Amino acid sequence: MSDLPEGIQRREFDGRQRLATRGEPVYGEPTDGEWRCWDAGRSKLGAMIETGMDVRLTAGDGVLYLGAASGTTVSHVADIAGPTYAVEFAARPMRDLLDVAEARENLFPLLKDARKPESYSHVVESDLDVLVQDVATRGQASVAVDNARFLADDGRLLLAIKARSEDVTAEPDAVFDEVCEELHEGYEIIDRERLEPYHDDHLGVVARRR
Repeated sequence: MSDLPEGIQRREFDGRQRLATRGEPVYGEPTDGEWRCWDAGRSKLGAMIETGMDVRLTAGDGVLYLGAASGTTVSHVADIAGPTYAVEFAARPMRDLLDVAEARENLFPLLKDARKPESYSHVVESDLDVLVQDVATRGQASVAVDNARFLADDGRLLLAIKARSEDVTAEPDAVFDEVCEELHEGYEIIDRERLEPYHDDHLGVVARRR
């Protein structure tokens, strides 16, 4: 397993060594002083780290997070990173995300559609270090490629592919291969791993912008 990214530790919660970041609790997760458990069962990015993928998320990184939902994972990212732009399309989880952002001055919620990056290009800075994507929609590769515009030349993509969102009838491995092939339009894939047992029918991908 690769070394943990800066700002993440393994600490004991419920008798087990689990991932943790330092920040205000968000979703009822166990805490140890200033440290809060990062539940990989509720976070695809957490699962990527737990499975040993080198996500290369470092302190101070500029991040664009697509599919922020109510803030479960992006709150951990903001605990580590620098400016973190959190895009979410649905109004209901956005209300929760706004509450999460109150305790994190570097977290900027955006009620936008990740499939339309032009709608937030005037807000999100360019030359960001990391694009994190967890969107349950068809065309997940297209979303990642279209949003590569915000990454620096050596920027990294941390993508969770949900097979059932692409094609509920196809074998997940076939879906993963197809999505990864489409990603080559904008990225060089560094690593890919299934996210079981934390998330069924999901593939984690680490890639570098071409």
